Amino acid sequence: MEQNCHIQFKHVDKFYGENKLIQDLNFCIEKGEFVTLIGSSGSGKTTILKMINGLIPINSGEIFINNKNIANENMIMLRRNIGYAIQGSVLFPHMTVEKNISYVPNLLNKGDKERTRKTVKKWMDIVGLEKDMLSRYPDELSGGQQQRVGIARSLAANPDILLMDEPFGAVDEITRKQLQEEIKRIHNETGITIVFVTHDIREALSLGTKIMILQEGDIVQYDTPEKIKENQQNSYIKDLLGEYIDFE
Repeated sequence: MEQNCHIQFKHVDKFYGENKLIQDLNFCIEKGEFVTLIGSSGSGKTTILKMINGLIPINSGEIFINNKNIANENMIMLRRNIGYAIQGSVLFPHMTVEKNISYVPNLLNKGDKERTRKTVKKWMDIVGLEKDMLSRYPDELSGGQQQRVGIARSLAANPDILLMDEPFGAVDEITRKQLQEEIKRIHNETGITIVFVTHDIREALSLGTKIMILQEGDIVQYDTPEKIKENQQNSYIKDLLGEYIDFE
């Protein structure tokens, strides 16, 4: 076991019937990294993300978080301690912004309303939401505001891992850039480990401290954006990056 791995996959396989999606997958994500996963459709990005928090079970191999095999962990507690943000609004429509964000903290704080209130305020401030939004419902918010609430909710339990599956894919380009800046700032301020799935090459290069490039369930390159731009290891990567190789 590599002691500095926050998340580690060892010889992980995932099959659907006779179809091999992932076979003998091995990687280490160090604490505090911002890892972006890119690759063509069907390359296994979302599957890998969902295997980290046990939403998709593996067929064989081992997954470790903080050197603990997740197969031996309580899955409900595991998921409460891992933030999860996806594309579009997955907010509870019948709950206000405040109740959406406080949902998991209420469970963890066991009735300590003041502690929960402070947690909600903290994350509202961090993601750039005004206090007057607390009493609003999701259908009263713009797409960008909904996405910010979703990020705040995913962080409200103070997890040390945040999983993000194309979280900015459903918003306009201006809002997307703003949200990208917000998540970079949150990462810098909190030191949280982020695993971020995207189809957007520019987004992957801009956000990631490391990029994991996938092809048909295999890792074809896993390195910093700078090293990947300097040296693409095969033609698939060159085609994938295309015009963005010289991206600044």
